[in-house]
Amino acid sequence: MSLINMIEFNVLGDERGHLIALEQHKNIPFDIKRVYYIYGLEQERPRGFHAHKALRQLAVCISGSCEILIDDGAQKKVVTLERPMQGLLIEPMQWHVMSNFSSDCIFMVLASEHYDESDYIRNYEEFLRAL
Repeated sequence: MSLINMIEFNVLGDERGHLIALEQHKNIPFDIKRVYYIYGLEQERPRGFHAHKALRQLAVCISGSCEILIDDGAQKKVVTLERPMQGLLIEPMQWHVMSNFSSDCIFMVLASEHYDESDYIRNYEEFLRAL
């Protein structure tokens, strides 16, 4: 599996504007059980700093931009999300940190499961030991 898995969404629309449909098992490779978004972010205050044991996520910057560090314990890469027609698939056991938010950033995540605190690994050393 590749460390970075980007998904390009089909953009529909005309002179009135654009539309992107997100559908489970079509352009989203899992059941969607939770959707959340964050906004009003400060550029200098990174978020994340965790991995999930089982949860799959698709991150989309629907407005503005941000960077995401993806770390599988062997490799680290930083991806810039700045196009609403593109999403980053975050797989289980990928440490991730979001940062460098633009002032207009709206960051949306589609998740394969409902919130479950026991699925989180919030300590980097514990993450490395679990690999």
